[in-house]
This record gives sequence, structure tokens and C-alpha cells, in this order.
Amino acid sequence: MAMTRIRVALLPSAVCIAGTDPVLKIKDQQTGEVATDRETGASLYTVTVMLMEDGRAEVLKITVPETGLAAGLKPGAMVRPVELFATPWARIFNGQLSDGVAYRATRLELVTLEAAQ
Repeated sequence: MAMTRIRVALLPSAVCIAGTDPVLKIKDQQTGEVATDRETGASLYTVTVMLMEDGRAEVLKITVPETGLAAGLKPGAMVRPVELFATPWARIFNGQLSDGVAYRATRLELVTLEAAQ
């Protein structure tokens, strides 16, 4: 079954702030196998980002290939997700339904204060 990917458009007034350092994404916890991008083979990382838009705030965990991580990316840095997509998911684990939305971006760009205004 093909997964639905939904392009996410952010308002120009949206502010995104990195909440964590990039964390290497592990595909298999038992073997320690690292998750990689299917097209490029680059290692995948997750970054928790706080998105503030229209008086609301949300926390997103965004998966980004290593090649898309800006130099100097650290908690508190303003970022702009490029080519951000959302993929809804659901699974049954131990008889309980779990569901959510996975976010993926091609890269996270650092935003300067001048560019944010």
C-alpha cells in the first residue's frame, strides 16, 4: 500500500525554532542499523522543531538526511524546513492502535534575524 505524502506549506509569518540537536535515526534497535535515505543513502536524523504560526505552537519531529542539516544547527536556532512533507501513519501494536504524522524535509536551513523580519 502506498503511503500518502502531503506537502506542508508554512505561512510567511511562521517561525520555526530547533528544539534539539539532530539525533541519528535508528532503523533496527536490536542491530543498531541506521536509517538511510532510499535515494541517496545518506544517514537520516530527526530534529525536534517548535513551529509557531497564527498564535499557535506545535512541536514537530522532522526527519532530515545528513546532507540537509545546516552547519551550526543547534537548539534555539531559527530554521526553515525545505520541501516539508507530512505522512499520516497508523499501526496496531499489542492490540492497541497507535497513529500520528511523520514529517520529512529535504533540508533545514538556518534563518538569520534579518531574513525573519
